[in-house]
Amino acid sequence: MLVCIPQVLTPEEIAQLRALLDHAGEAWVDGRVTAGYSGAPVKFNQQIDEQSQVARQCQHIVASALERHPLFISAVLPNVLYPPMFNRYGEGMGFGLHVDGGVRLHPHNGSKLRTDVSGTLFLAEPDSYDGGELQIEDTYGMHSAKLPAGDMVIYPSTSLHQVTPVTRGVRVACFTWIQSLVRDTGHRTLLFDLDNAIQQLNATDADAGARRTLVGTYHNLLRQWSEV
Repeated sequence: MLVCIPQVLTPEEIAQLRALLDHAGEAWVDGRVTAGYSGAPVKFNQQIDEQSQVARQCQHIVASALERHPLFISAVLPNVLYPPMFNRYGEGMGFGLHVDGGVRLHPHNGSKLRTDVSGTLFLAEPDSYDGGELQIEDTYGMHSAKLPAGDMVIYPSTSLHQVTPVTRGVRVACFTWIQSLVRDTGHRTLLFDLDNAIQQLNATDADAGARRTLVGTYHNLLRQWSEV
């Protein structure tokens, strides 16, 4: 399930993040320091050192925004959020086709996190750079995302994906992984569709009894499928 989530960040939060990142200096390191065996040969970018002070400041801003965004919660059903990371691609940089690692170690406490959902949060306006599209492959083919600053795209971490080379300007983004309460992508999709239908029925003040039945069905499925 590929979902675009608009306006995760406010304009003020985007400006705050960009000010921190644009003046991060030596906190920017070679992106290959966290690449796996298959990713390292095709990864050419820079990213913020996960242990740096600027990383923690930026992580707090993004994590707080995600926690309050209802569409993110509905689509992802987050259990554990990997501390958001931040990268940039200058001219000639890109990240070839790869699949994200299935398990990651939390950089702050060493705990293990299963990567069910991947997310990219754009921090540069699309007209400020050429290239740099996030391309995600699913059963229907390859899909491209190059969203306004503050918008996010989420997709199954099992997806083959890439960032095309930047040919002008600088692409700045945040990326993260989430261990969902519901491991199975198909189950998450069904719950997301059901939740959307319930919200639409609430907005039209449809039959209250039918809505209660659907809400009960939603929570019974969540109870059956969740891993907590």
